[in-house]
Amino acid sequence: TSRDLGFGSFNSRPDLVPGMPIHLDDASVPGGRIINRFAFDLHTTFRQGTLGRNSLRGFPVSQADFALRRHFELTEALNLQFRAEFFNILNHPNFGDPVGDLGSGLFGRSTSMLGRSLGGGGINGGLNPIFQVGSPRSIQLSFKLHF
Repeated sequence: TSRDLGFGSFNSRPDLVPGMPIHLDDASVPGGRIINRFAFDLHTTFRQGTLGRNSLRGFPVSQADFALRRHFELTEALNLQFRAEFFNILNHPNFGDPVGDLGSGLFGRSTSMLGRSLGGGGINGGLNPIFQVGSPRSIQLSFKLHF
């Protein structure tokens, strides 16, 4: 949480409310899990709260890739290789980190997919989503000529 001091800002951690679960199961949100807003208390003094550093975790990343290749001997000095590569072959969804601002109405919810974490590519810059970990299933076919 950030507070404006008029000449800069003060970032502080909230207090952790004892006995409150940090995560709640909710089938209506991406990933089926949300961070419980009521597990945290914003204190009014300028101090660091009791929530530990790096104590909250986002969603795990799960991606299985698969490749097939076949060599064809065309002549004694000429070979052709065919490759089929499948990225995220099971098309497992990988959600980005949840919103961490307690003042936001989206606090604790994941609002993006992990495959967009390095930008969307194109004129806005960043890496194309199909080349990022956590992106949707993609298939790449290629031929290589050896001579």
